[in-house]
Amino acid sequence: MCELGLPELPLAKLVALEVHYNLLLRWNTVLNLTGITDLDTAVERHYCESIFLASHLPAGPLRLADIGSGAGFPGLPIAVLRPDCMVTLIESHQRKSVFLREASREVPNIQVLCNRAEDVSGRFDVCTSRAVSYLGLGSSLARLAPAAFLLTGGESPPDSLGFVWNLPIPLPWATQRFLRIGFVSRETVSGETEKSSLN
Repeated sequence: MCELGLPELPLAKLVALEVHYNLLLRWNTVLNLTGITDLDTAVERHYCESIFLASHLPAGPLRLADIGSGAGFPGLPIAVLRPDCMVTLIESHQRKSVFLREASREVPNIQVLCNRAEDVSGRFDVCTSRAVSYLGLGSSLARLAPAAFLLTGGESPPDSLGFVWNLPIPLPWATQRFLRIGFVSRETVSGETEKSSLN
C-alpha cells in the first residue's frame, strides 16, 4: 500500500477488513450494498479511499460521525484503523443498518444509528462521508461537527454548506477523486449562535 501513499497495515487490521469484505459479498446477493464486488476494484474504490481519509484525520481520540455509511465506507475501515476514535455510522436505510450492525459486531468502537443525518442529535468532532450528495449533507453537516472530511468527485462543495475548504487532495491512484477537508466558517458559527439566542 505504500506505493499508493497509504500506510502499511498490521495483519490484524487487514484480516478485519477482509472479514468485512467477505460479509459484504454475502449480503450483497440479497441487499444492494454496492455495485463494486471485484476484489481489486473494491480494494481501490472502497478500502483504499477509506484508508486514505483515515490517514489524514487529526491524531488523538475523536468522536466521528459517518453520514450515509451504506456498506460501511468510509466509517468502518476508519474504526478498524483508529481504535482510539468512536465512530458512529449513520444510515437511514433499515436493512443496510442491520448489515452495518452485523459487520461491526467485532469492532468495539462503532455504533450504528438507523436515522437520517438531519434527525441525529449530539455533537461530534468530525463528520465523514462518501457518495452522499452535497445537497444530502447540507442540512446536517455543520450542525453535527466543526470539521468535515469528504471523499468526492470533481465538483467543489458549495458555500451553502457553511465550511471553509482546504485545497482538495487528489487520490494518488484515481482520476477526479478527491479528499476535501473543511472547517465550519465563522459566519456559520455566529449564525448558529444567533439562532440559539433567539430560541
